[in-house]
Amino acid sequence: MSITEEQAPRILIVEDDERLATLTQDYLRKNELDVAIETDGNRAINRIISEQPDLVVLDVMLPGADGLTVCREVRGEYTKPILMLTARTDDMDQVLGLEMGADDYVAKPVQPRVLLARIRALLRRVDITPVEEVPQRIEFGPLVIDNGGRSVTLNDELVDFTSAEYDLLWLLASNAGKILSREDIFERLRGIEYDGQDRSIDVRISRIRPKIGDDPDNPKRIKTVRSKGYLFVKE
Repeated sequence: MSITEEQAPRILIVEDDERLATLTQDYLRKNELDVAIETDGNRAINRIISEQPDLVVLDVMLPGADGLTVCREVRGEYTKPILMLTARTDDMDQVLGLEMGADDYVAKPVQPRVLLARIRALLRRVDITPVEEVPQRIEFGPLVIDNGGRSVTLNDELVDFTSAEYDLLWLLASNAGKILSREDIFERLRGIEYDGQDRSIDVRISRIRPKIGDDPDNPKRIKTVRSKGYLFVKE
């Protein structure tokens, strides 16, 4: 049975190239997504916060506020996935986008089917039904991770996490005591092989550590194991 418009995930494309945005909108709508377009960065900030779409496709180069600014400004009030569109050769845009809170990025120009696959992967990441055998609430002293509500508290204070940051934290915490390689993490979270160069996992780890009270310069909770990966340390 096809997804009705009311049930379809709501996507907001923030792109100032109206022709490209419309073509992308048409393609995604044919694949059962409810898609709206915004061409201005400042208006996008207000729309993302007020409309709370299920996912935002966000270009870096925009009139008004640029994409990096939009991402930074909305993250305090918007926790759903943001997929950043970056210049093909601009690694700095990719790193800055992740640091500002983007969940993933794709280089332009991008084939519509590739964009659709990335969108679906991000939506699945949010909507995955937990396996019953896995505990849905994990406590490490003052740090409490509740997978049912996808929430994190530290010393009884709620901590803001982006969707991608939360997924990575939960993956590490639910495998506490085990070293997870970057290859493992990429495969589980993004469904693709690690290319040996992507820095998105490292950027997210650097953002997660201070949020859970870990010292970024001398981490005790999430340790980097040289040449192997990351280890979430049990008490």
